[in-house]
Amino acid sequence: MLSVSNLSVQFGKRILFDEVNTAFTQGNCYGIIGANGAGKSTFLKILAGVMEPTSGHVHLESGKRMSVLEQNHYAYDEYTVLETVIMGNKDLYKIKTEIDALYADYTDENAEKIGELQVQFEEMNGWNADSDAASMLSNLGIKEDLHFTQMSDLDTKQRVRVLLSQCLFGNPDVLIMDEPTNDLDYETISWLENFLGNYDSTVIVVSHDRHFLDAVCTHISDIDFSKINHYSGNYTFWYESSQLAARQRAQQNKKAEEKKKELQEFIARFSANVAKSKQATSRKKMIDKLNIEEIKPSSRRYPAIIFERDREAGDQILNVEGLAANSEEGEVLFKDVNINLAKGDKVVVFSKDSRATTAFYQILNNKQEAEAGTFDWGITTTQSYLPADNSEYFQNDLSLVDWLRQWATTEEEREEVFLRGFLGKMIFSGEEALKKSNVLSGGEKVRCMLSKMMMTRANVLMLDEPTNHLDLESITAFNNSLAKFKGTVLFTTHDHEFAQTVGNRVLELTPNGVIDRYATFDEYMSDPKTKELREKMYAVNA
Repeated sequence: MLSVSNLSVQFGKRILFDEVNTAFTQGNCYGIIGANGAGKSTFLKILAGVMEPTSGHVHLESGKRMSVLEQNHYAYDEYTVLETVIMGNKDLYKIKTEIDALYADYTDENAEKIGELQVQFEEMNGWNADSDAASMLSNLGIKEDLHFTQMSDLDTKQRVRVLLSQCLFGNPDVLIMDEPTNDLDYETISWLENFLGNYDSTVIVVSHDRHFLDAVCTHISDIDFSKINHYSGNYTFWYESSQLAARQRAQQNKKAEEKKKELQEFIARFSANVAKSKQATSRKKMIDKLNIEEIKPSSRRYPAIIFERDREAGDQILNVEGLAANSEEGEVLFKDVNINLAKGDKVVVFSKDSRATTAFYQILNNKQEAEAGTFDWGITTTQSYLPADNSEYFQNDLSLVDWLRQWATTEEEREEVFLRGFLGKMIFSGEEALKKSNVLSGGEKVRCMLSKMMMTRANVLMLDEPTNHLDLESITAFNNSLAKFKGTVLFTTHDHEFAQTVGNRVLELTPNGVIDRYATFDEYMSDPKTKELREKMYAVNA
């Protein structure tokens, strides 16, 4: 279907890809993974023909159509929403515009040409293009009254959905998508997972959403050592098996028979788990071909995120009564929030409006005044907060060692060796620990904030979109750490796997009150009674 031959990419002295030869076959979904800077997005651009490799070439089977998720949200501002979606099939759209132009200047001479074009249009199912595009838009949350609106009049989240509709329109033979779940809500991501899980063509996707990769991928394509290797199975299988391979490499003296037995038991356990999951569709029969011996230890480094507590909190954690917040424009973000946190609660703080969750954390951290209500922290609690916007913490040009020293409370903590220890856990070792704090990337800033949080040893953690900017390795390590943490956690995330595996309680903030349930995130979202209540709580405000 799609193949890559002798592909090399080099920027100056840096070699990104070295003589890569690989193929992507029909009916499979390939999740492209790799460390930050490994070249995931570059590789997709080369496949899409947007960028030329240093050497080598990409070959798409004759007669096949490729569709690429557009990254420029303003590329179609002069077109209507429906027209933008149909433009996803370039050949169909070209014929459609030719027919419209000929009808606009109709003469006997061009009547024959119109007839020829209409035959081609019918063969491409063109007469159903408008209704198919409208259906796709509706499935992705773009209501019918917006279908003839100019793209320039849509907000960012609506544009993302329209461009996703454009990419999926007309059943392309090859789909290429870079971070397709960005700016999508849980319901839309779930629809996309189901759509791609039953899609018969070739899908190539880059994503940091592990739940998404597990739900849609038949293969993981790992970029490592300047090469690309395909592995059967989803992300969880790749991660667990690569960790097992790394442990076995470290235990060089382990007998061959013991290794083989451990590998066989691993495959049997994983296959049983997948067979029971809701993702076990016809496309997931690839699980039968899982082979641990194909997996190699990865060169990637996982940060050591370890949250410890100076003391265990008492029974009283947080009491909130009648809390309310409005936006700067006066819109009600949430009101009538009455909750009492228990020790060990790990709460998914959730809302359709991200401004509501951010305001909630800002109020609890005394960074914003509430419109109404009160809150009281237990006297035995200590809190640590990771805001969604951390820019205020990185306004100076301190080295990372000196930056972290700002939050030291003892002489021992002020020692450089001590500070370097925390930074080293977050993969800032050697000279990297002397980087200036105001030149860091988004992911580096979050890792610095995590170093700060670990050093405070708080028993209550508040996390507003903590996985933003992090790579898969950091997200996985962060997720595992919070699952083991013995304290209390309040967190908001668009990472489904993070929410499902960490949270034991869901708190949804709405303009008409709060929904509070002790449940996993999947239980909460799939409960028909909760769904009915959620619709009511948001509909009243509309």
